[in-house]
Amino acid sequence: MSSDDAGRHTRIAIIGAGFGGIGTALRLRGAGYHDFLVFDRGDEVGGTWRDNSYPGCACDVPSHMYSFSFARNPGWSRSFSPQPEIWAYLRRCADGVRPHLRLGHEVHAAAWDGDARLWRLETSHGPYTAQILVAAGGPLTEPSLPDLPGLAGFRGDTFHSARWRHDLDLTGRRVAVIGTGASAIQFVPRIAPQVEALTLFQRTPAWVLPRRDRRISALERRLFRSAPFTHWLVRAGVYWGRELQATAFLHPALMRLGQHMARRHLRRAVADPVLRERLTPSYTMGCKRVLLSSDFYPALGRANVDVVTEQITRVTADSVVTADGREHPADTIVFGTGFHVTDLPMARAIRGADGRTLAEHWAGSMYAFRGMAVTGFPNLFLLLGPNTGLGHNSVVFMIECQITYLLGALRHLDATGTGAIEPLPDAQRAYHADVDRRMDGTVWTSGGCRSWYLDASGRNSSLWPGYTWSYWLRTRRFDAAAYRPVPARTPVAEEHR
Repeated sequence: MSSDDAGRHTRIAIIGAGFGGIGTALRLRGAGYHDFLVFDRGDEVGGTWRDNSYPGCACDVPSHMYSFSFARNPGWSRSFSPQPEIWAYLRRCADGVRPHLRLGHEVHAAAWDGDARLWRLETSHGPYTAQILVAAGGPLTEPSLPDLPGLAGFRGDTFHSARWRHDLDLTGRRVAVIGTGASAIQFVPRIAPQVEALTLFQRTPAWVLPRRDRRISALERRLFRSAPFTHWLVRAGVYWGRELQATAFLHPALMRLGQHMARRHLRRAVADPVLRERLTPSYTMGCKRVLLSSDFYPALGRANVDVVTEQITRVTADSVVTADGREHPADTIVFGTGFHVTDLPMARAIRGADGRTLAEHWAGSMYAFRGMAVTGFPNLFLLLGPNTGLGHNSVVFMIECQITYLLGALRHLDATGTGAIEPLPDAQRAYHADVDRRMDGTVWTSGGCRSWYLDASGRNSSLWPGYTWSYWLRTRRFDAAAYRPVPARTPVAEEHR
């Protein structure tokens, strides 16, 4: 390593300063590791909860489970936390590791140098090197925009909900909202009263349950602070309640009760039978993300709101045209079209031992041992990587499991003096096969829908096919026998699934 490299070298490089990156930094510091840096392209920490600031943005996991177990927050104001509070919580957590942050440092590329046994990073502030790379960018990072004919010629304003134009006053505007997912059901009720007209373009209706949100009283918050075990009990109750819900995702026949509740919610909120029919899904609940809202359906019943289910064929200078030939006037288009989840842009920027990118290795379908490590990519650890997302509980729990596993890997490297490790090909293949086997028969593969959980091959490479406690069992200790040391100057055999 040259003297110049030594000045910009860190043992552990973490990409992303959201829940994954900040949680890793805090646990590293607590475990006595201080040689690490956290890179993020933003000017402040927060990741998803910094970038998504659209009106009404909030979490759909109960507040008490949406925080670190080692940094619980007894001060949540509501049972489902609004975005400003979650972002403020992450900023407070980050205060303990500020010297390690490199904000405004976008990582353009990372490549494994087999001779030097280190990762070479190219950032917007120049090169860095690291022994270990932790990719904590998260799956809800890069907005996904549809390729609509004529969009470039639209004369109005366009933006994605994750890049909300707070400088743009929507009052009196004719707004076209494309998408009816988790973001749209939150911002549509907020903007519908102020716009002149709102046209909501729906491709597939979602199953929607009432959002049982309430204000957490000052008395409760004082109790949580003065008697922390009460907060722990509430958190435990939320956790196990959510775990119970997982049973229906794994055994779709049990979803009938949830579907009955959702239909009753729809009947009570929407009087128009034609609109109700448009909003009724034809697939099994849980196949797509289950949404929570108590004000979305009432907003769709407003006189200035129209729900369109015909396919969009093109965009003109001042309208959106659907397959039935109708032109829907608009001077603003808001995309609530989700993110690149199964085709992570990050995967195109990380190159392994054979010079190929992670995306080239995956060839359209993500996989990783324990959802974290990939053969051919020594000392790379992914947070919220393949098959570690959730449809029922808090991903913060999954992140904590992965951080514990990472710390175990670090202790193994320290104890053995090994410079680099990667999963054994057989261990990776066996794990990959087991995940697919357990995914078979779940609502995500048999529910009769096409969701963003599925990749281009039709495989669910996003979600964990089980209870979160079962993932905890698999990651509570680092399984060194499933890894091999990586020799210097020796090409790593290509992994074939």
